[in-house]
Amino acid sequence: MARYTGASCRLCRRENLKMFLKGDRCYSDKCAFERRSFAPGQHGQNKFRKVSDYAVQLREKQKVKQMYGMLEAQFRRYFEKAERAKGVTGEILLIMLERRLDNALYRAGFASSRDQARQMVRHDLFTLNGKKINIPSYQVKPGDIIFLKEKNRKNAVITDNLEGAARRGLPSWLEFDQTKFQCVVKALPNRDEITMPIQEQLIVELYSK
Repeated sequence: MARYTGASCRLCRRENLKMFLKGDRCYSDKCAFERRSFAPGQHGQNKFRKVSDYAVQLREKQKVKQMYGMLEAQFRRYFEKAERAKGVTGEILLIMLERRLDNALYRAGFASSRDQARQMVRHDLFTLNGKKINIPSYQVKPGDIIFLKEKNRKNAVITDNLEGAARRGLPSWLEFDQTKFQCVVKALPNRDEITMPIQEQLIVELYSK
């Protein structure tokens, strides 16, 4: 599957928001956004450019798309599914993104970033309800049990991630048991627990044109 392979720190600088795309590095003094919190490029420090309504909507869509690590075609499919579902389209879109397996692993603390969680799923480190799973976009549902395979429990990267996960906090829709190395999906994600500054209505307005 196609994915973005460019510099992650440029994305944060472009959106003027620390999106924690590089895991622990984002919490250190090496964070490029902290050192250069202006847009990349020759005119990145120009703060007097006029911004149209379309540009504001586009940047909001790009921000969310990059936050969850998707390209345009896949993100558009999520929006179309959300649009067909009953309820508020923007909120449904965000809940669908939160329900991705790679995001659930990131939220649980197994991975320091969604990119890392996606790689772990692809490398077959986990089981879902006792069965093999290697699809990062799988939509988790209440009752699902994500289990770290026993042979991977001494993985130094995962151990370090679990130790540092406390600073992010665990959302109420997940239950994590570190002694069993498992995560249980207790409920569907709640919009109120998505703490990043997202204005999903702008995305709906952009795609509705």
